[in-house]
Parts: sequence; C-alpha cells; structure tokens
Amino acid sequence: MAEAFRGEYHQKVDGKARLLIPAPFRRVLDAGDARSPDSPRTRVIIVYGGKNRTFCECYSFAEAETLAAQVASLPQGSKARLKAERDLITLSATAELDDDGRIVLPPRVREKLGITAEMLKDGVETSLAGATNRFTLWRKDVYDDQFLGGDEDEDDDLDPLALLGQAAQGA
Repeated sequence: MAEAFRGEYHQKVDGKARLLIPAPFRRVLDAGDARSPDSPRTRVIIVYGGKNRTFCECYSFAEAETLAAQVASLPQGSKARLKAERDLITLSATAELDDDGRIVLPPRVREKLGITAEMLKDGVETSLAGATNRFTLWRKDVYDDQFLGGDEDEDDDLDPLALLGQAAQGA
C-alpha cells in the first residue's frame, strides 16, 4: 500500500472557496498522481455522493482509479453497481492543487458540506481527517459534533486493535 493519509487538520476556506491541503496530504496526493503534459498539476478526486453523508471523501488520482475498478467489477446493471456508480463516480469532482497547495472547492462539494456564500465571506473552517487511502473533508462544526459531541458511541469500549485481530482471523 502507498503512503497513508494520517492525522487531522483544520483549515479555513477563504472567500474564493480556496482550501489549503496540508503538506502531509499533498505528499500522498503527489505520489498518487503521475503528472503529464495533459495534467501538469496534482489532482484530488472529491466524492460527494451518498444522500445521508455530511462529508466528502478525497482520493489521490491513483486511489480513485482503484475505486473505479472496484465499481466496474460489480455486475453490469446490478442495483449495487448502479448505486456505486452514482455515489462514487458520478457524484464526484476533480480539483487541481495550485502552486500554493490549495484547491478551489467546487459548488457541489460546498453544497454537500453545507458551506454557504455567507459563510465564505468570513471564512469557514473545515476538518480534513486521514483515513488510510483517502481523507474525509467536513465542515469543522459538523466534524466536531460527530466526533467530539456529548453522545457516547455504542462501540467506544471496543479496542480497534482487537477488531484488526478479528478481521485477520476471518481472512
């Protein structure tokens, strides 16, 4: 596996809808995108599909291609493939990093995150959270509510290392 997206970062989106991608995430994106004369800048594929999601998933170009191959392996015309194509392929956008490591958040991505034009005027904070082969992008207040809110997760007493052990035994 290539280098993983790790950690969490909080970044402001400016009035022009630009978001600075943290340097550690840029390195992973760079490694996963073979640039060419047709595509000289590093790309990030932002998946904003999923009706009930309040976040986006961001992939390097190589990981997005892997995801597309997994979708293509589903039976043609099946309900699972149609849903995967819609939520993971159709409802996605490609953004290019500028020389300063920023992307412009596309309108559909801003809509998914609940970022309004009014919020952009003052600058709105986002959270970028590493998730191995991708990172998730949230509006910070939603992220904080999801992960730092007062509600106890019903699985908080589970040890993640024990879960990995269970997965290895099932393999």
